[in-house]
Amino acid sequence: MKKPVLEINNLQTHFFTDRGEIPAVDDVSFFIREGEVLGIVGESGCGKSVTSLSIMGLVPSPPGKIVGGNILFREQHSTKEETENLVNVSSKRMRQIRGNKIAMIFQEPMTSLDPLFSIGFQITEALNNHQNLSKKEARKKAIEMLNLVGIPRAEQIVDEYPHQLSGGMRQRVMIAIAMSCDPEVLVADEPTTALDVTIQAQILELMKKLNREKGTAILLITHDLGVVSEMCDRVCVMYAGKVVEEGDVRTILKFPKHPYTRGLLRSLPKMHEKQERLYSIPGNVPKPGSITDGCRFAARCSEVFDRCYKEDPELLTLSEGHTCRCFLYEKEGDVQHV
Repeated sequence: MKKPVLEINNLQTHFFTDRGEIPAVDDVSFFIREGEVLGIVGESGCGKSVTSLSIMGLVPSPPGKIVGGNILFREQHSTKEETENLVNVSSKRMRQIRGNKIAMIFQEPMTSLDPLFSIGFQITEALNNHQNLSKKEARKKAIEMLNLVGIPRAEQIVDEYPHQLSGGMRQRVMIAIAMSCDPEVLVADEPTTALDVTIQAQILELMKKLNREKGTAILLITHDLGVVSEMCDRVCVMYAGKVVEEGDVRTILKFPKHPYTRGLLRSLPKMHEKQERLYSIPGNVPKPGSITDGCRFAARCSEVFDRCYKEDPELLTLSEGHTCRCFLYEKEGDVQHV
């Protein structure tokens, strides 16, 4: 089994505001192996994007700050393996890693691309920062990357500006920028949210191709379980800043254990069933920091009991590679505390 290239242990990212200290990410742990696609799913406000920004060292400070935990990145050199804790590295070192070893595709390409600079300039900027290429070589590599992500007329597009491209083309450019330095880990924060269904399928197929051909580990953040089933090897389900269930994608989709995971799956439309109204989980995701006692899902849970309002459940191991944060499974004989 391949080693984890990125490992997050007990990550805590808080925001310090006029209302006090807000725990946006609270004790989150997961890992991603070389060449693996890991999905992180959950409703808006559950901490997915803050987790990705924490990994990239892009949490706005102030008001945000990583107050606990480790982000371990294992870089494979030709002769040795080196592990760094990204929480403790200097800003200069983080700039060397960001966009080079760990790259990110942001949610909205129109706001992520600079409207004042050409497509080619924005790709070659990443190459110039991390690779010693001449101006001619960098332009040639930019055109190669545009061809790689399926953009037609790459020789002309390289001199055009973001406003001249469609949403799908802009997202492809974002992927070209992210992949230009051959990163070991690609963080994709809802990369298909703003795109129509046909373009979504093309972008996902492109990411799968890059994962297969280049062996890039992908951390895919989404709220779409259909995308998870199509793309991911394993999946983490997050709720209110915590991981509530984790396992391989088949186990989670076929045999979900946590009531929240079951609710997410139940809310999906069924092709073979005629439904007048889709199911939705009652209530809303609580504001970060608003629940200090008990399980954070208790107020919305259909299987809640008294203990859930008083104690916060620990993450339990149900079977190899399958964990769940719920009191319902403490009585199972093979359960272990994580």
